[in-house]
Amino acid sequence: MLAGLGLEAQNGRTAVWGGLIMNDRRVALVTGGARGIGAAITTALAGDGIHVGCGYHSNREAAEGIRDKLVAEGHAVSIHQGSVGNPDDCLRVVGELIDEFGRVDFLVNNAGVTVDKTVRKMTVEDWHAVLRVNLSGAFYMTKAVLEHMIERGSGRIVNISSVIGEVGNIGQANYAASKAGLFGFTKSLALETARKGITVNCVTPGFVDTEMVAAVPEAAMQTVIGRIPVGRLGRATEIARAVRFLLDDDAGYITGSVLAVNGGLDM
Repeated sequence: MLAGLGLEAQNGRTAVWGGLIMNDRRVALVTGGARGIGAAITTALAGDGIHVGCGYHSNREAAEGIRDKLVAEGHAVSIHQGSVGNPDDCLRVVGELIDEFGRVDFLVNNAGVTVDKTVRKMTVEDWHAVLRVNLSGAFYMTKAVLEHMIERGSGRIVNISSVIGEVGNIGQANYAASKAGLFGFTKSLALETARKGITVNCVTPGFVDTEMVAAVPEAAMQTVIGRIPVGRLGRATEIARAVRFLLDDDAGYITGSVLAVNGGLDM
């Protein structure tokens, strides 16, 4: 499956990637890792020498693009297709990484979707479609990797929420509920794993300059920016930096934390 991605040889759980022995290289799984904030996280972690399993659902072209770019720069990236809303896909993707590289050190639950409608117009399926990916998906992926992390006695999990989960938004009751749910999930899991060498934290971006935000009409966007105390949109690299901080060895005393990166919008 990984042929052509830079994987040159394999011996048990020791693989060679671009001349580097992989069994000592840390491995991260980033869901929704091919676009927007996820792509920035994938790029930042790969640049730090981490092997990144970049998860994607349907946009294979974007996934192959970021993989090929980073591999050409000498980094280690593999791509893994699946839906985080499907527990079987989550188990399979985690299994792919463990089988190929022997470990998963970091999980970044970043994948998310929106189906924006007011509650009056929102269908039951609209509600569940968003909760299934944004909230249940984080649970399914965490379940898939958690026993492995416990057995190894170490792990870092970062859930990507949103300022909308804190303040709400018209037409996004499903999205706000899913992102708010990540706060409780993060804190409960952090309590359960705190003495098992695992930290669990949450990053809550504000409005970030990505393709999704670029689709917002200019007049509406200017209104949004006017509400942000720092007076601008965030950059995806700023979210990635916060995630990288929480994954660091020196962040081992931080767990159950909600780190806001939103230009002060929640004040």
